[in-house]
Amino acid sequence: MSTPRFLTLPPGVRARRLETAVGAFAALEAVPVSGVAERWPALLVPGFTGSKEDFIAILQTLAQAGRRVVAIDLRGQFETPGPDDPEAYSCASLGADVDAIASLVGAGEPVHLLGHSFGGLVTREAVLDGTAKLASYALMSSGPAGIVGPRERAGRMMLSELPELGLEHLWANRMEPEALQAGVPLDIVAFLRKRLFANSPTGLMTMAREVLDARDRLDELCTSGLATLVLFGEHDDGWPPGMQAEMADRLEAECVVVPGAVHSPAVEAPETTASALTRFWNRAESLFLQR
Repeated sequence: MSTPRFLTLPPGVRARRLETAVGAFAALEAVPVSGVAERWPALLVPGFTGSKEDFIAILQTLAQAGRRVVAIDLRGQFETPGPDDPEAYSCASLGADVDAIASLVGAGEPVHLLGHSFGGLVTREAVLDGTAKLASYALMSSGPAGIVGPRERAGRMMLSELPELGLEHLWANRMEPEALQAGVPLDIVAFLRKRLFANSPTGLMTMAREVLDARDRLDELCTSGLATLVLFGEHDDGWPPGMQAEMADRLEAECVVVPGAVHSPAVEAPETTASALTRFWNRAESLFLQR
């Protein structure tokens, strides 16, 4: 469960809804202070049980580099509604949603696409099977296939307990105590509860299966031709740092390890993360234009 650092929107960041051919999606949008975007836009996709708010700490900094930056809720997450059909929450279906959103955000321009954690498994579907024009691809705290380690164990426990015990039980007996023990401020804890219970129950179950059992598509990604970044915290407790570094090698991607961060660099080390993304996106645009 990603934990936003704060919830107040900085100046230049606004909430909006994106109307696409496949439905409406809740989003946060940041633009340069001047109001003029001189560089290509970026689209940020959250992980399992996450939301657009996981990127609040980096949105304004990213936009100050001269680009429009959009963070979304996936279908069935928080403020984006979703159906009771499990197929709507497969990586392939969610990837098709991201592809449609990227086309809208780009409006004819190439888009920098970033996926965090489960969002990395979703966005690769858009990279491999979508039609949107992409300038680059960034994987943040994600992996080549299903998640492993402590987060895998937590996910499988959730899958086994949720149908029998219910979400309220899991929140009250596991998620809330863990957040309080970690020192999460009470207003953020209240938000985490609100966000969790706003998720589609069908979406929660299906996304959990998807993040646990996703297949490896790295060989296909190697042929994408996109400038690619693999960025993760040095203490990541999702996909191990060594596994993510190996993934970067397989993809011939730039690799950035964020000191002190765990599984959510955008929250735990926002300035370092935003700086790394801005450098990567600027270089990717130069490479794109040299093709």
